[in-house]
Amino acid sequence: MRAALVQMTSGDSPPENLAAARAYVAEAASGGADIVLTPEVTNCVSSSRAHQNAVLSPEAEDPTLAGLRAAAAEHGVSLLIGSLALKTGDADGRFANRSFLIGPDGAIAARYDKIHMFDVVLSETEAYRESDGFRPGDAAVLADTPLARIGMTVCYDLRFGYLHRVLAQAGAQILTVPAAFAVPTGKAHWEVLLRARAIETGCFVLAPAQTGRHTGSDGRHRDTWGHAMAVDPWGRVIADAGTAPGVTLVDLDLGETDKARGRVPSLRHDREFTPPTVPGAG
Repeated sequence: MRAALVQMTSGDSPPENLAAARAYVAEAASGGADIVLTPEVTNCVSSSRAHQNAVLSPEAEDPTLAGLRAAAAEHGVSLLIGSLALKTGDADGRFANRSFLIGPDGAIAARYDKIHMFDVVLSETEAYRESDGFRPGDAAVLADTPLARIGMTVCYDLRFGYLHRVLAQAGAQILTVPAAFAVPTGKAHWEVLLRARAIETGCFVLAPAQTGRHTGSDGRHRDTWGHAMAVDPWGRVIADAGTAPGVTLVDLDLGETDKARGRVPSLRHDREFTPPTVPGAG
């Protein structure tokens, strides 16, 4: 199968981001892609809660979702919408960070709400509290499609190896990791974590990404790492998109998953063990 990793520099205007994403889907389809993958928050990168409230929609009314479903059907490709920021109707006003897998008929095959929230302090000038604006999901999702069995994750989920292990043990052949990775953590950790998840699970890891400087209508900006990447089940990087927006095509032989797991069958080697006693507890 041929996968297309889309690398974008989304702004805070959903209509502009939709137009860019549709163009990338068309380009990927013309290159023979069977599945196209867009990055996290394809529809809107913004640090302003007020702006998000003004431009975001619930899932049933979201124009980006509708437009990309139509694009998948028009081109006859499967489409992993890395994630969309969506209104939820929750009493606290928080949004969902939701990934969608769309079939080549335009139907929604699976949904996944990002479980792990990016609440970190990277430096005196760069900190994030994703949980202030987004509610976490609580369910892992494995999609069984005609192309492959796909385990869905989003960005910060990458740091939680147990999620990917559970997906692989449930039958995933491909793990998707759409991201808007920060630059300091991307430079230090992005590639090594993607390779680790592939090695640990014997899965292909496909990671479309946001890249570059995202300047909002309020003048504030955010930088993302880019380097949309594909890693094979043995941990080899087979595609790296660098930092420019665009489409990167990569061919996958799903037989490599069985081959890697046959060589190192660690997914079958779990053992129960007693956890350590916390010093000084009780």
